[in-house]
Amino acid sequence: MIPKPATQADLAAMASVHAQAFDAPWDEAGMATMFSGAGTYAFISVDADPSGMVLCRVIGGEAEVLTLAVPPWTRRRGVGVALMDAAMVEARARGAAVMFLEVDVGNAAAVTLYERLGFARAGLRKAYYDRGANGRADALVMRLDLTSAPR
Repeated sequence: MIPKPATQADLAAMASVHAQAFDAPWDEAGMATMFSGAGTYAFISVDADPSGMVLCRVIGGEAEVLTLAVPPWTRRRGVGVALMDAAMVEARARGAAVMFLEVDVGNAAAVTLYERLGFARAGLRKAYYDRGANGRADALVMRLDLTSAPR
């Protein structure tokens, strides 16, 4: 599975992957809005079915991971690593020196993935995620120096 650059034609598949991965997913219209923003790029991984996607943007020398979605049925198979590797390469090609992301503090698997990729904890956003009836969850802000990252 090698991630490929996503295009407008992939928006429905990206929204489907996001819906499989999150309780409050972005629909196709929301995905299209994010995808059309300045400096935005995405990758999608497709095996027999779409198995993951990442959406990022680069502005002013900084990259941000807007979302990484890997459905439960394909987790722990290297999809997230492959998508993030592609995203980091593209961020560097677009002139980014640093990459940021937010992740739910309770998502231990994602935090571990990002730390394995070289991201460091940089801050905390209190009550960042709306969990509906479950209240709000904090987001861990993570940062990666792209100029010295080994990947």
